[in-house]
Amino acid sequence: MKEKILIVDDQFGIRILLNEVFQKEGYNTFQAANGVQALDIVKQHSPDLVLLDMKIPGMDGIEILKRMKVIDPEIRVIIMTAYGELDMIQEAKDLGARTHFAKPFDIDDIRAAVREHLPTIKS
Repeated sequence: MKEKILIVDDQFGIRILLNEVFQKEGYNTFQAANGVQALDIVKQHSPDLVLLDMKIPGMDGIEILKRMKVIDPEIRVIIMTAYGELDMIQEAKDLGARTHFAKPFDIDDIRAAVREHLPTIKS
């Protein structure tokens, strides 16, 4: 079974970039542009890891994270934020986020973090 990564970002270009990178690495990827889509995917597909943008119109990243934790308390989440919003980052970590990245991020840093939090790649 391939491990599943959910990419949640309202920016199409970022979703496409991350999707391409992690598909090439052998992961099964899902994309969501907003919180409603993200929560549906979590319910239907139980992703192993979520890359979650904090700044999403409508339901923000903190609210999405809270609702994901209700569906799956063990879900692993890495947050992405465009700003140095330390309070939001701290709140997300208090809610169980594993780590965070500031945008623009280095794709190799995100790759390394995904490998660290999903150490069991099965071929």
